Amino acid sequence: MFKLIAIIVIVLIVAVLIFATTRPDTFRVERSASITAPPEKIFPHINDFHQWKAWSPWEKVDPAAKATFSGAANGVGAVYEWNGNKEVGQGRMEIIESASPSKAVLKIDFIKPFEGHNIIEFTLVPQADTTTVTQAMYGSSPYLSKVMCLFFSMDKMVGSKYEEGLASLKAIAEK
Repeated sequence: MFKLIAIIVIVLIVAVLIFATTRPDTFRVERSASITAPPEKIFPHINDFHQWKAWSPWEKVDPAAKATFSGAANGVGAVYEWNGNKEVGQGRMEIIESASPSKAVLKIDFIKPFEGHNIIEFTLVPQADTTTVTQAMYGSSPYLSKVMCLFFSMDKMVGSKYEEGLASLKAIAEK
């Protein structure tokens, strides 16, 4: 009986591992919010890592995380590094493109708990008296990520934080 159960468990594990190979090689998580403010009022909050503490939900996950700023004060070349608890881990962001007031592109490198290298993009599109702000993260999905995403939804985990952050950004910009 034990042998049969062991064989079934092994077959199920192999099936999951094989199924993971069929998953996409890339991912994209994206959220948008409509903010009643011009892009010129919103963009500085995105383009300056020093201002992220006021609206980024990740800052609230571990308020004791060590943050280091280097490079440019804001815009291209600005760098933000963090080292926190197991929920926020350790990593680095750098603004690699800044087109005020419509677009900012960041390179994000996760070091702990899992290594990952992705792109975060903010776009701001004015529409009458509002601005649609879109935050997206995209990148490659290595095999381990494909396996993990069979059990955890990156879209829900990261997407819910993006929704929270955009709501905070909205509150700040609409003051």
